[in-house]
Amino acid sequence: MTLICVGLSHKHAPIAVREQLAVPAEQLGHRLQELRALAGVKEAMLVSTCNRLEIFAVADGRQPSEEILASLGAVAAPHAVCRFDVDALRHLFRVAASLDSMVVGEAQILGQVKEAAAQAQQAGAMGPELSRALARATAAARRVRTETEIARGAVSVSSVAVQLAHKLLGNLAKKSVLLLGAGEMAQLAARELRSAGARELLVANRSSQRAEELAREVGGVPVSLEELPALLERADVAICSTGASRFVVTREAMSRALRARRYRPIFLVDLTLPRNVEPSANQLENVYVYDLDDLERAAAQNRDLRSGQVGKAEEIVEQELQVFLAQVRERAAVPVLARLRAHAEAVARAEAEKTLTQLRGLDEKQQKSVRAMATAIVNKLLHAPTRKLREEAGEGALGDAAAALFELDSPGPQPVPIPLPDPQPDPAPNPEPDPAQAPETDGAAQSSERAVLPLLRRR
Repeated sequence: MTLICVGLSHKHAPIAVREQLAVPAEQLGHRLQELRALAGVKEAMLVSTCNRLEIFAVADGRQPSEEILASLGAVAAPHAVCRFDVDALRHLFRVAASLDSMVVGEAQILGQVKEAAAQAQQAGAMGPELSRALARATAAARRVRTETEIARGAVSVSSVAVQLAHKLLGNLAKKSVLLLGAGEMAQLAARELRSAGARELLVANRSSQRAEELAREVGGVPVSLEELPALLERADVAICSTGASRFVVTREAMSRALRARRYRPIFLVDLTLPRNVEPSANQLENVYVYDLDDLERAAAQNRDLRSGQVGKAEEIVEQELQVFLAQVRERAAVPVLARLRAHAEAVARAEAEKTLTQLRGLDEKQQKSVRAMATAIVNKLLHAPTRKLREEAGEGALGDAAAALFELDSPGPQPVPIPLPDPQPDPAPNPEPDPAQAPETDGAAQSSERAVLPLLRRR
């Protein structure tokens, strides 16, 4: 099996490309089913956020990556990145730990990845391989947040937006701020702005109830989106984070508002994909529009301030990745070991029973000694092969060679529980007992050989 990651992010594609590829929430299930239906694809998960569109898939080989890339359309091809196996795993771990985020240390991405996994499970596209990888990636992300100070400073796109407002407009204590949208991004921005001392917080949302709830939480004033022209005349800062698929603030509307406000400067922050603010509005006098790409450039300075913590976080991610890879190798080795031992024990058991039928007059203790001797022989013969197979751990040719030499049948599929929507670290598999610690060291087994050998000689 091959793990594939195909997609792009703010690091590879400008916002004009990303907004064309963004997948609306209501289309996720359908897209996942399309991915799962591609030839060779066994499992699939799609992560679609403002800053990335990435598909993680388990497939028969690398070939399905071409079909996955083609499914993104021609606009994605010049910007998309394909990763495989360990590189794909490492990327998943880094994304979940926010090390690949626009604002390193932000907390939202882990929830977004887990939500993507829950959507994949609901669509029937999630399977055991992705589930295990996600569980370990989640564990790594939690370690990063608890064992480093990576989340210090500006830890969200909203935080960076408020910092920029400070930089452009100075003290916000006398400023009026308009929040268009009342989702998570708006909540974060509202808290930051309230802490910065903004004089007035106006909250507009398609759901008036949600606007009222957020306004109560941050000490703001709920307003209606129908009043948008007047609100644009009134606000000094507008932070846009609605789920609209079209421009909420157009150049024409901003031009009219600008005349009414006598060209007083206004700072528009667009935190959405697709964008809420028409980009050409930035060409108007004293209108400053910042989109996600602009915030990325501002966030780069913030990353530099925490470069030491980022290094520590990268080490944690790599540690967790290597633990997971060791578990994968162990799982790959265990089936061959289990089948080899089962085969050897079946042969020994059959031969012991054949011998017992030919020996007359053995009491129960002596019969037990014959069976124990057969087990001891199996353990001694398998000790070295078992050690070698465990050392190889599924990464060499010995496992296949052992299966071929002993004509071991392939095991059937094993059901694996899916720990979603809130995955926990995958427990290490229970390996077969090591023959080095098996009954060949048992004194009873050794004495059984001495007890039975005279009987065999008499035959």
